[in-house]
Amino acid sequence: MRVRVCGLLIENDSILLIKHHYLGDVGHLWIPPGGGMVYGETAEEALKREFLEETGLAICVEALAFVYEFYESPLHAVELFFWVKRETHTPTLLLKGTDPELPADKQLIAQVAYLSLGELEEENQMGLHGSLRYIKSWEEFKQRSFYTLQKK
Repeated sequence: MRVRVCGLLIENDSILLIKHHYLGDVGHLWIPPGGGMVYGETAEEALKREFLEETGLAICVEALAFVYEFYESPLHAVELFFWVKRETHTPTLLLKGTDPELPADKQLIAQVAYLSLGELEEENQMGLHGSLRYIKSWEEFKQRSFYTLQKK
C-alpha cells in the first residue's frame, strides 16, 4: 500500500507532466509530478519535495483536487492530487529530475514537459495516468469526481 501526492500545474493551457520509462501498458506513463510520502512528512511537504526533485520548480500547494485510488496487484496506491502554482512567476528551466531512491542506471524519468489538451489527445491514452485520459477541456478536468477507483 502506497500513499502518493501529485501536483496539478496548468499554465498557458498546458499541464506539467513527467514521462516515466517502463511503466504503464505501453512502456511509459505520463503523470503529474509527485511521489510517495515519507513517514512524518505532511502531504504538502512531500509534494513540495517531490516537485522540486522531479522538475526543479518550487511550488505553493493550493487545494486538494481529487483522490485517485489505483489497484492492480501487487500495486495498491492512494493518490492525493493537489492544485499547485509556481512559487515565483519568473521563467525557470524545467529540470529532468532524478529519484534519489533509485541508482543512476535505473532512473524512471524520461522527460518533463507541458502538454496541451491536443497533445494529450494525440497520446496513446494507455500511456497517460488514468486521471488524465479522455480530457475534453480543462474546465471538465477541474470538475473531476473527488474520488476515483481504477481497478484491474
